Amino acid sequence: MTQQNEKATGGSFAAKRLTRLVAVQALYQASYDEEDLGTILKRCLSESDAILNDEESGGERIGEKPDAQLLSQITQGVTQHRAALEEILAGALSEKFSAGRMEILLKTILLAGVFELHHHAEIPAGVIISDYVDVTHAFFNTKEPGLVNAVLDRLAKALRS
Repeated sequence: MTQQNEKATGGSFAAKRLTRLVAVQALYQASYDEEDLGTILKRCLSESDAILNDEESGGERIGEKPDAQLLSQITQGVTQHRAALEEILAGALSEKFSAGRMEILLKTILLAGVFELHHHAEIPAGVIISDYVDVTHAFFNTKEPGLVNAVLDRLAKALRS
């Protein structure tokens, strides 16, 4: 990817990856909490900001802030289009591995990826897939990153052909 692609999609790759991680955290929390998504998003952004302001380095920032616009688009989009996204996801899974049997966090990662593949055609599919595989690595150590890669790759080919 070039700096031109980075500018076209608005912001650095690291900030976008962090945004996707925060979006998954917020959506996952929203699936359990009775708090509204806006409150959860504010808390997640505050927590990520605290981590990025490294106290050991005298308060120097160690990374970029998440992209608030992309964060809102992902979280609102998954929330508003959940039924359609679940249907798309179900079509990409094998019969022996249904979305209904999937752990909620893994399903949340996939739904966010499906949303972006479907609604953000301006972002290259490879960037979206790579970022969600990285997000999956933050939570899982075994087969899940490979599953996310395979499912999102299959959907990218179907949705963007």
